[in-house]
Amino acid sequence: MRNYELAFIISPNVDDEGATNVVEKVSGFVKAINGEVASVDVWGRRPLAYPINNHREGTYVRLETKMSPSSVGQLERNLKLSEEVIRYLLINADS
Repeated sequence: MRNYELAFIISPNVDDEGATNVVEKVSGFVKAINGEVASVDVWGRRPLAYPINNHREGTYVRLETKMSPSSVGQLERNLKLSEEVIRYLLINADS
């Protein structure tokens, strides 16, 4: 298992309670592939550096996770299919 950092932006159409549900949903994605969520850091709603899908702001979230490298593709697939997540970045924290 390797350490990864996952940062993602939740659509501004989602309210604060819905953002909590999206964070739980993404944590569920990690747990579904036999990964662990070490920490969750919600940065809150902030303006975007540039518009994404005509959105000018979003809720930023950062997760520290542990998972096997072979399951990263499945996590990325789930993030791409999630309508609430407008952008994500997954980084290998071990290197």
